[in-house]
Amino acid sequence: MGKIVGIDLGTTNSVVAVLEGGTATVIPTAEGSNLVPSIVAFNKNGERIVGQAAKRQATINAENTVFSIKRFVGRRFDEVESERKRVPYQVVSGPKNDVQVKIPHTNKSYTPQEISAMVLAKLKADAEAYLGEPVTQAVITVPAYFNDAQRQATKDAGQIAGLEVLRIINEPTAAALAYGLDKKANETIVVFDLGGGTFDVSVLEVGDGVVEVKATNGDTHLGGDDWDGVISDW
Repeated sequence: MGKIVGIDLGTTNSVVAVLEGGTATVIPTAEGSNLVPSIVAFNKNGERIVGQAAKRQATINAENTVFSIKRFVGRRFDEVESERKRVPYQVVSGPKNDVQVKIPHTNKSYTPQEISAMVLAKLKADAEAYLGEPVTQAVITVPAYFNDAQRQATKDAGQIAGLEVLRIINEPTAAALAYGLDKKANETIVVFDLGGGTFDVSVLEVGDGVVEVKATNGDTHLGGDDWDGVISDW
């Protein structure tokens, strides 16, 4: 049985890690970084570019460069009006009022799951190169506030990328596990998560190997993208 990787599929950046000797080890990308920008682009020949290379060409190929797709995952077109105004690429309505991204260079539309799968496929390939073996199973983190549709869409993205998603776990839970807080005596802790798309605060009960999210709240428009938008408007 191959190794199972853990993936943080973020709004701005993504990362993949594996347990080695009981410790989580971040897997470096082919470019030598620990982070993969969650960006997918298509050049004039319709070829796909993912990660750092996509980020470098974003300013000169804005309509064909997709970033912050996590804001659209598992959501309906009529729910994302404010998000649509913040991105230079075309966000259109699909046949079931779902969100799709139209790419001029390929003359095709892609669902957020398909775009996310392209980022996941990059992480999968980097992990396989690092481990020297096929990677077919993963655990993926999502914000604690994600609803069932958003969680299922994330799982679908993994399947499109060729990954069996064993579990979808909450990001604050993953943070608690990473710091070994679940191994301590029963405690109540607070996890602050300031990301590229959101700012979340979660209250967790931990102990005896169990982590339970008791409450979560936050602002889905108070991440790095939103700060950039305010500065741009100013």
